[in-house]
Amino acid sequence: MSTLNSPSVRPQPMIAVEDVPASSAWYQALLGAESGHGGRAYEQLLVDGVMVLQLHLVEEEHHHGTIGDPALPLGNGVAVWFEADDFDAAVERSRELGARVVTDVHLNPNAGHRELWLRDLDGYLVVLAEADRD
Repeated sequence: MSTLNSPSVRPQPMIAVEDVPASSAWYQALLGAESGHGGRAYEQLLVDGVMVLQLHLVEEEHHHGTIGDPALPLGNGVAVWFEADDFDAAVERSRELGARVVTDVHLNPNAGHRELWLRDLDGYLVVLAEADRD
């Protein structure tokens, strides 16, 4: 059931990682998120009570098989993109975290907002984007 302000389909991205607790701590620090599940094999990251990302141990099969091929590098071809209401605070958290910067804060001329492009612990491209100003 959807409401006027809620889409009927919501993204719940899941990425395969080498170390779920370490990745969880990294994303929690970057996003100001909290653990919604916790554990060695699987994690849900929540911001304001909403799940924004799932982390899954690359080797763990659970009931469905592995999420990724452990023999292949993680992160290739994937951008994990977050729009942040307080972009400047998110940038500050990335600096405190010592996140590996790919492209520092810049204006995306196509979108008309500022962005910061990073790499996470597993090599995924992580983009922090400024929320649209109305």
